[in-house]
Amino acid sequence: MKKKSNEVVQLVDKSKIYILNDAVSLVKETVRAKFDETIEVHIRLGIDPKQSDQIVRGTVSLPHGIGKTRRIAVLVKGEKQKEAEKAGADIVGYDDLIESISNGSLGFDILVATPDAMKDLSKVAKILVSKGLMPNPRSGTVTFDIGVTVKELKKGRVEYKSDSFGIIHVPVGKASFDKEKLIDNIKALVEAVLKAKPSNSRGRYIKSISISSTMGPGIYVEQKM
Repeated sequence: MKKKSNEVVQLVDKSKIYILNDAVSLVKETVRAKFDETIEVHIRLGIDPKQSDQIVRGTVSLPHGIGKTRRIAVLVKGEKQKEAEKAGADIVGYDDLIESISNGSLGFDILVATPDAMKDLSKVAKILVSKGLMPNPRSGTVTFDIGVTVKELKKGRVEYKSDSFGIIHVPVGKASFDKEKLIDNIKALVEAVLKAKPSNSRGRYIKSISISSTMGPGIYVEQKM
């Protein structure tokens, strides 16, 4: 295993910034695991992460999805339940769904709720927050537009958010993806992050972009794509 790791590291020139096409070809070469590794993009921003108004957060629909089937749960009442089911939601409910969550049954990856449902969701907020599953208007998971939201999430809409170090980490597909699909997804993400630049951000906004596979080294990518 150590020999394989050394071979992978030697493939990447840490002092070099690669054009996107070459970086994606290289990241696919670094894959050595027996499972289908996830390809991630890491964007280091020139923001002050301590300032709440400089946190960069949003969603983007990746053209080719992320190669993972995500279970979507929807907390809604009445006719909206039919809308959610028709859109392809895996779990649809209200009181029964809240009770299921309170009992620790979290058989979903994303929870969507209508704004009027949030007051009842507060009963299980602690559980959801601890698992990173609490719906949030800024991530587009608190909405009355249930049908469109569920469809977009199923197709590959992902959330991005700068962490405490001002870095965004987002999966953009699997190692098994064609190179062109990975390139399209990366471009879509970077474009979305550029548009989300805080109005009070000063100086260089994007400091660096790198990509990596789950088990592989980081590869720096030229910002001009």
